[in-house]
Amino acid sequence: MNLSPDTRRALTRQYKENARPAGVFVVRNLSNGRVYVSGSLDVEGAMNRARFELNLRSHRNKALQQDWLANGAAHFAFETIDRVKERPDDLAFDRADELQKLLALWQEELQCFGAQGYNTP
Repeated sequence: MNLSPDTRRALTRQYKENARPAGVFVVRNLSNGRVYVSGSLDVEGAMNRARFELNLRSHRNKALQQDWLANGAAHFAFETIDRVKERPDDLAFDRADELQKLLALWQEELQCFGAQGYNTP
């Protein structure tokens, strides 16, 4: 696919101007039911990064990494469970703050700390 330089610049600018969806995602161990809950201002990118790190054996969560290696990728599911509802008309809207509230809510809901989950308090 050969694009003209002007078209390439326009597509690059359009990509950079579009805000990536912020949200919360879960990695579920289908073998034992444990969950890892995390959030990001770019939720799709964060899920891809987590999958990539697990495949490279370099994920920061050691318990999740150990189970990934023991059970294999086929025994895990990645899912976006909530997204930040954008409010462009609200000047006081803070995406990062809204994301932290959603993350805390889902971490409590899914009990991802202790024996049921991979998260650490």
